[in-house]
Amino acid sequence: MNTLKVLIVDDSVVMRRMLTEALSGQPGIEVAGTASNGKLALQRCEHLRPDVITLDLEMPEMDGMTAIVKLRQMRPEARIILCSSLSRRGADITLEALRLGVDDYITKPASGVSAEQNVQLLRSDLIPRILQFFPSESRRQTKAAPQAPAEKPKWPGLQTAAILAIGVSTGGPTALAELMPQFPSQFPLPVVIVQHMPPSFTASLAERLNKICAIGVSEAKDGERITPGHALIAPGGFHMKLVRNGDHVCTALTTEPAENSCRPAVDVLFRSVAQLFPKKAIGAILTGMGSDGAKGLLAMQQAGAYVLAQDEKSSVVWGMPGEAVRLGVVNQTLPLLEIVPELMKKVSETRFPSWK
Repeated sequence: MNTLKVLIVDDSVVMRRMLTEALSGQPGIEVAGTASNGKLALQRCEHLRPDVITLDLEMPEMDGMTAIVKLRQMRPEARIILCSSLSRRGADITLEALRLGVDDYITKPASGVSAEQNVQLLRSDLIPRILQFFPSESRRQTKAAPQAPAEKPKWPGLQTAAILAIGVSTGGPTALAELMPQFPSQFPLPVVIVQHMPPSFTASLAERLNKICAIGVSEAKDGERITPGHALIAPGGFHMKLVRNGDHVCTALTTEPAENSCRPAVDVLFRSVAQLFPKKAIGAILTGMGSDGAKGLLAMQQAGAYVLAQDEKSSVVWGMPGEAVRLGVVNQTLPLLEIVPELMKKVSETRFPSWK
């Protein structure tokens, strides 16, 4: 793998130093330069031609939001990773930045933590996010090596469709904003979603989706009933599972340990769906880094669910759907914009439970 050149853009000298230190010593990654505002970033981008740009939002002369559009025009192939504050305002701005073309984001270190700890946190967060976009040469060779494709599971067909469960990570806000407005207002199934995001970000995401979707979308609350034609998004910092409460099915939010380094984790939700809805569930795994969701989909598939995965070409990162495909638990792999039409065909062939 050729060395990846990184341009760090932040008006804080301390932040530039910490980001530089976080990336130092990592094989295959080089900090090619730094800039203190968007205007300087554009000048250095033209000269350095970086593969990755880490970008602050609030900077003098030219802020990050203005710079995103210009950087995308100048260096469309570069990956832009936003450095965002862990706040509601930071969440709103981050989601807007993702809409404008940012590929991923990290949250800035919290105050009251030593510089050494902050560097370690940045290193553990930023390096995997850079590498997810650039598979190593060995991974490329492994991927291209001839091998028997995973056998698609035999599926007898749903008789009753009761729920749709979706898992998504990197690239998810944009993917959901394209996928979910396709659902009609009278969509007959409840929808439950895990999107890997920190607290406050999921609330902002739910509000944005609710404004553009025909179905209702909200951040889930503990003990909330699932209902047809409404989507619940797991809140950041909490696992979400489904539990039965009398005649109803409700959400249960927990702070149990992270799974796959995530909380919420897709696997947690999918396992509960498999337990409560045998032969009645549809699962969808969308763009995202890592493998979260694949084992949960295995449980769903073994319980008779129908499973859809986003294809590699339309994914920002084909980690999560790719792992599910490799595990052999996916019935259909489709471009993002073909998932809902195919799902609607499957739903039209089934009957629905009487939701109370």
